[in-house]
Amino acid sequence: MPKVIHFEFPAENPERAAAFYDHVFKWKAQKYGDMEYWLLTTGNEDEEGIDGAIAPKKDMITDSVINTVSVLSLDDSIKKVREAGGELMTEKMEIPGIGHHIYCRDTEGNVFGILESIKDPKGGL
Repeated sequence: MPKVIHFEFPAENPERAAAFYDHVFKWKAQKYGDMEYWLLTTGNEDEEGIDGAIAPKKDMITDSVINTVSVLSLDDSIKKVREAGGELMTEKMEIPGIGHHIYCRDTEGNVFGILESIKDPKGGL
């Protein structure tokens, strides 16, 4: 069964948000490549939970937190989203070294991501 493997927080100031989550939860932020995108490590790999990221609000598709679900086939999931009355928010995109990803909107207006990973889907992003 597909599981939530990643979350994204929108932030006016991602560096300030990273400092906030480090202070409150001791989550560690690391800038991802040349993008304005900070990966959040929320605990050790042997602990329960998922990791996430912080991105500038201006670059995100919504002002809300986005959860990403890992699937075995992105194309099958895209078909199911459409069949169920959902909407594709972006084109399918490649994330080098990670897999293929798309943002969708459900029938209630909630935005979520779907990822077909080239890595172990249980390991998160």
